[in-house]
Amino acid sequence: MWRARLGGLQQTAASLAAIRARPVLRAVADIVAPPMLLEGGRREPALSPGLSAEAWSRIRFIEAPVCDGCGAPQPYDAGDDARCADCVSRSRAYDRARAAVVYDEASRELVLRLKRADRTDLAGLFALWLLRAARDLVREADAVTPVPLHPLRLISRRFNQAAEIARPFARHAGLGYLPDVLVRRRPTPSQAGRSGAARRQNMAGAFAVPRRAWSAIEGRRLILVDDVLTTGATAEACARALKAAGAAGVDVAAVARVQAPEPEPI
Repeated sequence: MWRARLGGLQQTAASLAAIRARPVLRAVADIVAPPMLLEGGRREPALSPGLSAEAWSRIRFIEAPVCDGCGAPQPYDAGDDARCADCVSRSRAYDRARAAVVYDEASRELVLRLKRADRTDLAGLFALWLLRAARDLVREADAVTPVPLHPLRLISRRFNQAAEIARPFARHAGLGYLPDVLVRRRPTPSQAGRSGAARRQNMAGAFAVPRRAWSAIEGRRLILVDDVLTTGATAEACARALKAAGAAGVDVAAVARVQAPEPEPI
């Protein structure tokens, strides 16, 4: 018995020593490989990893109240389930959407650095932004899945930016991560410059759930993760495929949301 107790004390002492050593090891690591700012054309040393104060000041975070359907910012709080006129006038394949920031020049720079400049270190930051913006979706969700790339696009880009964000988001949210339940069946031309109707037509039938994956999503509420929400055409096509395979619900969480232009005063 005394040997067992001695062994327990030794393990406790070793654990305490490891905890005390962490600040020292972190300080050494910061000297060898200093934390870097995440914005800018080059990785600049910083006191802590993340964005600079100047970069933070330019990011426009989306705050409540928002439309419960599309996640668009609203001028006043009309209740938890209130929806904007656009959501009331037409139904969408997905149930609800949330976005962390407004898609503008500042956020666009960061999103494109992840997507086109291999800055996968931004994905963890974006995941934390999503956790804040989609906290009400997380409470009702079972699992997270990213918007997929077509295999040819994945080969050329080497990684799926939505998956890079979705993975740490699922981990922080304590939800299951399902990276392969949704596939893009055909390559789709760029959505840039297309109208909402043209975007929806471009995405029609582009996604599917393989029969082997149906059991993984049947009866479950999913959060679909993407980098940017524009008209919602891609999210709708994905949600339609997921629900056809048995998903009980599909919500959307995007890092940035394109804001509709305000109507001109009469």
